[in-house]
Amino acid sequence: MQNKRGIVNQRPLIFLGFTHYCGESKQGKFRVKRKSSRKKVQNKLKESKEWMKKNRNKNIHIIMDRFRRSLIGYYNYYCITDNSLNVSNFKCKIEELLFKWLNRRSQRKSFTWDKFRLFLDKYPLPSPKIKVNIYNLRKEISYIL
Repeated sequence: MQNKRGIVNQRPLIFLGFTHYCGESKQGKFRVKRKSSRKKVQNKLKESKEWMKKNRNKNIHIIMDRFRRSLIGYYNYYCITDNSLNVSNFKCKIEELLFKWLNRRSQRKSFTWDKFRLFLDKYPLPSPKIKVNIYNLRKEISYIL
Protein backbone atom coordinates (compact mmCIF):
# COMPACT_ATOMS: atom_id res chain seq x y z
CA MET A 1 0.00 0.00 0.00
CA GLN A 2 1.41 3.38 -1.02
CA ASN A 3 0.76 6.79 0.47
CA LYS A 4 0.25 9.99 -1.53
CA ARG A 5 4.01 10.41 -2.16
CA GLY A 6 4.45 6.88 -3.49
CA ILE A 7 6.23 5.60 -0.35
CA VAL A 8 5.40 2.00 0.42
CA ASN A 9 4.03 1.65 3.95
CA GLN A 10 5.33 -1.51 5.57
CA ARG A 11 4.67 -3.19 8.87
CA PRO A 12 6.45 -1.50 11.76
CA LEU A 13 9.71 -3.07 12.88
CA ILE A 14 10.22 -3.72 16.59
CA PHE A 15 13.90 -3.53 17.60
CA LEU A 16 15.71 -2.62 20.85
CA GLY A 17 12.48 -1.73 22.64
CA PHE A 18 11.33 0.69 19.94
CA THR A 19 8.74 0.38 17.20
CA HIS A 20 10.26 1.81 14.01
CA TYR A 21 7.74 3.04 11.46
CA CYS A 22 7.56 5.22 8.35
CA GLY A 23 6.48 8.82 8.73
CA GLU A 24 7.04 12.32 7.45
CA SER A 25 9.05 15.19 8.85
CA LYS A 26 7.51 18.62 9.35
CA GLN A 27 8.84 19.55 5.92
CA GLY A 28 6.97 16.60 4.39
CA LYS A 29 10.02 14.43 3.68
CA PHE A 30 10.22 10.71 4.38
CA ARG A 31 11.57 9.80 7.79
CA VAL A 32 11.84 6.70 9.95
CA LYS A 33 10.20 7.45 13.28
CA ARG A 34 10.49 5.60 16.58
CA LYS A 35 8.23 5.11 19.56
CA SER A 36 8.37 2.90 22.65
CA SER A 37 7.40 -0.69 21.97
CA ARG A 38 3.94 -1.35 23.35
CA LYS A 39 5.03 -4.69 24.75
CA LYS A 40 7.96 -3.15 26.67
CA VAL A 41 5.79 -0.37 28.11
CA GLN A 42 3.14 -2.84 29.27
CA ASN A 43 5.77 -5.07 30.87
CA LYS A 44 7.33 -2.13 32.73
CA LEU A 45 3.90 -0.99 33.97
CA LYS A 46 3.08 -4.53 35.08
CA GLU A 47 6.41 -4.81 36.91
CA SER A 48 5.82 -1.46 38.63
CA LYS A 49 2.30 -2.51 39.62
CA GLU A 50 3.53 -5.76 41.15
CA TRP A 51 6.24 -3.95 43.11
CA MET A 52 3.78 -1.35 44.36
CA LYS A 53 1.28 -4.04 45.31
CA LYS A 54 3.88 -5.81 47.48
CA ASN A 55 5.46 -2.68 48.97
CA ARG A 56 2.56 -0.25 49.35
CA ASN A 57 2.90 -0.26 53.16
CA LYS A 58 6.55 0.81 53.14
CA ASN A 59 7.68 4.30 54.00
CA ILE A 60 6.56 6.86 51.42
CA HIS A 61 10.18 8.04 50.96
CA ILE A 62 11.22 4.54 49.86
CA ILE A 63 8.30 4.24 47.43
CA MET A 64 8.84 7.65 45.83
CA ASP A 65 12.61 7.16 45.62
CA ARG A 66 12.12 3.85 43.82
CA PHE A 67 9.71 5.36 41.30
CA ARG A 68 11.94 8.41 40.81
CA ARG A 69 14.95 6.20 40.00
CA SER A 70 12.84 3.95 37.80
CA LEU A 71 11.50 6.90 35.77
CA ILE A 72 14.95 8.43 35.36
CA GLY A 73 16.24 5.13 33.93
CA TYR A 74 13.22 4.86 31.65
CA TYR A 75 13.72 8.43 30.41
CA ASN A 76 17.44 7.87 29.79
CA TYR A 77 16.64 5.04 27.41
CA TYR A 78 13.34 6.03 25.78
CA CYS A 79 13.53 9.85 25.56
CA ILE A 80 14.53 10.21 21.93
CA THR A 81 13.17 12.19 19.01
CA ASP A 82 9.50 11.43 18.13
CA ASN A 83 8.86 9.55 21.39
CA SER A 84 8.04 12.34 23.85
CA LEU A 85 4.28 11.72 23.73
CA ASN A 86 4.65 8.03 24.63
CA VAL A 87 7.06 8.81 27.46
CA SER A 88 4.68 11.44 28.87
CA ASN A 89 1.83 8.91 28.71
CA PHE A 90 4.01 6.44 30.62
CA LYS A 91 4.58 9.00 33.38
CA CYS A 92 0.80 9.61 33.62
CA LYS A 93 0.20 5.84 33.93
CA ILE A 94 2.77 5.65 36.74
CA GLU A 95 1.03 8.53 38.54
CA GLU A 96 -2.33 6.73 38.21
CA LEU A 97 -0.72 3.58 39.57
CA LEU A 98 0.67 5.47 42.56
CA PHE A 99 -2.70 7.09 43.23
CA LYS A 100 -4.47 3.74 43.15
CA TRP A 101 -2.07 1.84 45.38
CA LEU A 102 -1.39 4.63 47.85
CA ASN A 103 -5.15 4.83 48.39
CA ARG A 104 -5.16 1.16 49.34
CA ARG A 105 -2.84 1.57 52.30
CA SER A 106 -5.78 1.68 54.71
CA GLN A 107 -9.54 1.04 54.76
CA ARG A 108 -10.41 4.61 53.88
CA LYS A 109 -9.19 6.70 50.97
CA SER A 110 -5.97 8.55 51.67
CA PHE A 111 -6.07 10.81 48.62
CA THR A 112 -8.39 12.69 46.36
CA TRP A 113 -6.87 13.87 43.09
CA ASP A 114 -6.43 17.39 44.48
CA LYS A 115 -4.69 16.07 47.55
CA PHE A 116 -2.59 13.73 45.40
CA ARG A 117 -1.43 16.69 43.27
CA LEU A 118 -0.27 18.44 46.45
CA PHE A 119 1.52 15.23 47.44
CA LEU A 120 3.29 15.16 44.05
CA ASP A 121 4.35 18.78 44.59
CA LYS A 122 6.04 17.68 47.80
CA TYR A 123 7.51 14.47 46.33
CA PRO A 124 7.85 15.31 42.62
CA LEU A 125 8.45 12.73 39.94
CA PRO A 126 10.96 13.72 37.24
CA SER A 127 9.60 15.13 33.99
CA PRO A 128 10.61 13.66 30.63
CA LYS A 129 12.99 15.63 28.41
CA ILE A 130 14.42 14.55 25.07
CA LYS A 131 17.88 13.14 25.85
CA VAL A 132 18.93 12.28 22.30
CA ASN A 133 17.98 13.94 19.03
CA ILE A 134 18.83 11.12 16.66
CA TYR A 135 18.78 13.36 13.60
CA ASN A 136 21.51 15.64 14.97
CA LEU A 137 23.79 12.65 15.59
CA ARG A 138 24.66 12.50 11.91
CA LYS A 139 26.57 15.77 12.16
CA GLU A 140 28.61 14.48 15.12
CA ILE A 141 29.56 11.18 13.47
CA SER A 142 29.96 12.43 9.91
CA TYR A 143 33.56 11.16 9.82
CA ILE A 144 32.20 7.58 9.86
CA LEU A 145 29.78 8.18 7.00
